[in-house]
Amino acid sequence: MATSLTNPEPSTSRGGIDRRKILAGSAALAASAVTVGVANAASVAPLGQTGAPVPATEPLPLGPLPGGRYPDSHLEPAKKPSKPTFGPNGFPAFAGTMAVERVATGFRWAEGPVYFAAGRYVLFSDIPNNRIMRYSEDDGHTSVYRQPSMNSNGNTIDREGRLITCEHSGRRVTRTELDGSITIIADKYNNKRLNSPNDAVVTADGAIWFTDPAYGIGGFYEGIKADPEQDKKNVYRVDPKSGEVKVVVDDFVEPNGLCISPDEKKLYVCDTGFTDGPDNPSHIRVFDLDVAGGKVSNSKVFADMPKPAITDGVRCDTEGRVWCSVGWGDPNEDGVRCYTRDGELLGKIHIPETVANLCFGGQQRNRLYICGSTSLYAVYTSVQGAMKP
Repeated sequence: MATSLTNPEPSTSRGGIDRRKILAGSAALAASAVTVGVANAASVAPLGQTGAPVPATEPLPLGPLPGGRYPDSHLEPAKKPSKPTFGPNGFPAFAGTMAVERVATGFRWAEGPVYFAAGRYVLFSDIPNNRIMRYSEDDGHTSVYRQPSMNSNGNTIDREGRLITCEHSGRRVTRTELDGSITIIADKYNNKRLNSPNDAVVTADGAIWFTDPAYGIGGFYEGIKADPEQDKKNVYRVDPKSGEVKVVVDDFVEPNGLCISPDEKKLYVCDTGFTDGPDNPSHIRVFDLDVAGGKVSNSKVFADMPKPAITDGVRCDTEGRVWCSVGWGDPNEDGVRCYTRDGELLGKIHIPETVANLCFGGQQRNRLYICGSTSLYAVYTSVQGAMKP
C-alpha cells in the first residue's frame, strides 16, 4: 500500500474506479518482478537505506510561497528594463497570475523528476530514503511508487512510455516495462561494473544516453561505498537494437545531468567536477549530436555556473531554450536558470532550497517541476517543455 506524504487517504469512496489503488498496485508489481534484459546482467537484491516514515500532513496550500506575491518576486530577469514592465522583462518563466509553489515535502534529497502525461503524475527519486515518489497532479496526492529503489537517481521516459531509471546502489540503468517487470539495460562496460549511473535521456531511435559519475559509490548515504572499476567517468550510449554499451564522451570530471535539444541536433551535459576540487569545472557543455551515427562532436562550454554553485540537471523547451538547476553555492543563486540556445542568460527562478533537477509537465507541458532538496516545487511558465525527455 502506498504511503501518503502530503494528505491522508479519504475514508470513503465516491464511487467509480479508485485510481490511487490502481497506481499502488502497479507500483507493487513493478517492485516485485525483475527480468534480465539486453545487458544480460544478473539481478541483485535491493540495497541501501530504507525510507524513514513520514507522517501524513494536510494538503499543501496552493499559491505563492511565504513572502511571495503576484507577480511572483521569485522570478528575476537577467536584463533590467529601462522602464517599468508588467512582470519580469523578457523572461519566459513569467505566465501572468502564477507563483512558485511547494507541492510536496518531507524528503531527504529529491532528484530525477519525470512526467507521465497519461497518468498526470511526476515520478522523482528520494535517493537517501531509497525510494521513488509519485506526485499526482490532479489532486496533489503524494505516495511511494517504489521502495527500495536501489537508491535511484535520474529518471526519464522512453518513446514507448516506459520508465528509465539510473540506480546508484544497483550501479545500473533499468527500464520498467509496461507489465511492471524491470529490465536491466546496462550495468557493465568492458566487463567491469559501472560507477553509479546518474541521469539519462532517450533519442528518437530508442538509444539511451546516460552519465556515469562516481557519486553513488562515494559513501553510504546515497548508495553503497565501493571502489570504481571504470578508469573514467563517461557518457555512454546504449544501442537500441544490439544493446551494446558504448562510450561517447570520456573527458568529463563528473558528468551529471543531460538533455537533448528539440531538433535532436544538440546534446547538453552538466559537469559538476567542482565537487572534486576547486580547479575543476562547474558548467554545461554542448555537443553537436549525430543520432543516426550514435556520436557527438564539437564540444564547447555552453554556460559557466557561479562557483561554488553547480548545475545538476538540465531540460529544454520547445524553442530550444535551456533550463538548468543551480545550487550548493550562494543561497541567493539557489533555483533555476534559463538560457537562450546561444547561451545568453534570460533569468532566474529563486527557490528557498538547493535545486538538483527539473522537468516540464502539466496538461499543456508548461508547468516546471523542480526538485529542491527536501521538497518538490512547481511553477507555471509561458513556454512548453520539449516532448523529448
